[in-house]
Amino acid sequence: MPALRLLRAIAFAVVCVAISLGMHVLAGGAAVDAAAPAGAAVLVAGGAFVLARRQRGLGTLLTAAFAAQYGLHHLFSAAAVQPPPVPGHGHGGLAADVSMLLAHVVTALLSAYWLERGETALATLLRLLAASVLTLLVCWAPPAVRRLAPRPSGESRASSVTRLLAAAVSRRDHPGPA
Repeated sequence: MPALRLLRAIAFAVVCVAISLGMHVLAGGAAVDAAAPAGAAVLVAGGAFVLARRQRGLGTLLTAAFAAQYGLHHLFSAAAVQPPPVPGHGHGGLAADVSMLLAHVVTALLSAYWLERGETALATLLRLLAASVLTLLVCWAPPAVRRLAPRPSGESRASSVTRLLAAAVSRRDHPGPA
């Protein structure tokens, strides 16, 4: 499913580059040439496409998000459109550097979390879709095909809908003591 993977990578890249650029400017960065975000989106989409080959853990996604934010910061800083200097105003300083670092760290954390939760939700949705299609195929199969797979002893005759819903239920334990 490379087409679906590419579509997910492009959507993720556009949103993450837009959020990163917005946070970069809000943290005190200068306005950026219009070609820089477009090029950045292509690079981020390429990385997301490679990572989307299989489901990744949060650690891998955080590492990739921090690397992407580091690269985006430098790209946005290099592509900055410099306004004319205002007399009497200093530039940057430690406060500006800390706010810029904080903006990119927050963006990296949010994008990695968003990607991890989205990937988990998509994987769950695809598993449920496959289970429901398989259940429908078994229900619609001719009786001769159904007899080929014997029912294990002790299994009750639960309906296919009941079995599908039981497979979809998330089992959680009770909360621990406070």
